[in-house]
Amino acid sequence: MGLLAAAILPPIPQPLSYHEFIDQRSFLGIPNFFNVISNLIFLVVGVAGLVFLRHVLVLPSQKTFTALSECWPYVIVFLSTILASVGSAYYHWQPDNNTLFWDRLPIATGIMGLLAATMTERIGVKQGLQWLPVLLIIGAASVIYWYWSELQGVGSLNFYIVVQVYSILLIVLLAILFPSRYTRGRDIYVVISLYGLAKLAEILDEEIYHFGQIISGHMVKHLLAGLAVYWILRMLKKRRLAERFDQAD
Repeated sequence: MGLLAAAILPPIPQPLSYHEFIDQRSFLGIPNFFNVISNLIFLVVGVAGLVFLRHVLVLPSQKTFTALSECWPYVIVFLSTILASVGSAYYHWQPDNNTLFWDRLPIATGIMGLLAATMTERIGVKQGLQWLPVLLIIGAASVIYWYWSELQGVGSLNFYIVVQVYSILLIVLLAILFPSRYTRGRDIYVVISLYGLAKLAEILDEEIYHFGQIISGHMVKHLLAGLAVYWILRMLKKRRLAERFDQAD
């Protein structure tokens, strides 16, 4: 339904005003300093996530995963977070559609990784892992199509928007309808809420900046989105196999 609507509705181009962030202060020779440097949070949590997953693989006696193959969607999540730190810093250094592509691509794959992880934990490991490459292709294709359409002079965000919105909604729907095999299952709601607040802060970029002219809404977006990824890592560290599934085993 969503993809059909995206194909039928008039194309939504990327507004050039999107690149005009309120905080354009430079420091140490870095343009848009705070929007660039705040991407460090993605680098830190992404590396911390991969280090933790490596620790789990070395010590499989830990209860984070019942099957080690379940870690692959989270490898995508944390690796995408690291790539987003680079892509987003590159974009904010010189904001335009060309650099925005490298910002959006890892964000799309990261969300798809989280969707696949949710499927493995709530529907089945086999189903989630089978869908992982398909979802990654869909996420990447939505960004590639947007960028290609901009190059053709008929920019269309339609598919990118639909894929992003439906992915988030599907994660929430899976969380509501299917219990997780692990404890800390409700943490996914915190992750989605933080991401939602991050998107709200992005919209309120100028309003937040004018409240003291210290940090902008876009910088707050980076911090909240980084916190959302950290909450995923926190969930993995704290969770164990749920008692009802442990008893079934």
